[in-house]
Parts: sequence; structure tokens; C-alpha cells
Amino acid sequence: MGGPLYDHRWQKASKAFLDENPFCAYCLEMGRVKIATCVDHIIPHRGNEDLFWDESNWQGLCDYCHNSVKSREERRGYRIGCTEDGLPVDANHPWNKQ
Repeated sequence: MGGPLYDHRWQKASKAFLDENPFCAYCLEMGRVKIATCVDHIIPHRGNEDLFWDESNWQGLCDYCHNSVKSREERRGYRIGCTEDGLPVDANHPWNKQ
């Protein structure tokens, strides 16, 4: 994490967001409960300030999901993983295209 947008204002806003959204969104989707440690931009902002500050584009993630699962998702174009029912969590997963 870095760049001019990740300043004191971001630190304050992201802490407040995690206080209200304490659990990892990805883990919850897969039936696990884990504490979120960072605020992730669902759609990568790539420096776009409007997208960066749009709270509807934020989700809490644990470090593992943010640094591993989300990173792979952005490279592949879909997320791996399944729900408790064994179905892919991502509608764009190739399994859904059969």
C-alpha cells in the first residue's frame, strides 16, 4: 500500500470502516469468520480519487485474503473458492460457464 492517497485521512477513514465492518468479507462468503485487517477497494481505483473514496467500493479483508486471494483474482479475472455448498463464490469462475 502506498501513494499519495494513503495518507492520514485514509488511515482515519479505513479504521472507522473496519470498526463498523470487522470481519473479512471473503472469509464470511466461504463460511469462515476472520477479523478484517485492511480495507480493500473492490474495483481497483488505479489512482481515481472518486473510486478511491467511494465507500460502496470498500470491503474489509484479512491480510491473507487481501494479499493472496484478491491478488490472484485481479490477475485471473475471477476468484477461486467455494461456498459451504461447494459452488464457486465468483459468478465469473470458469466452472459456471459450462
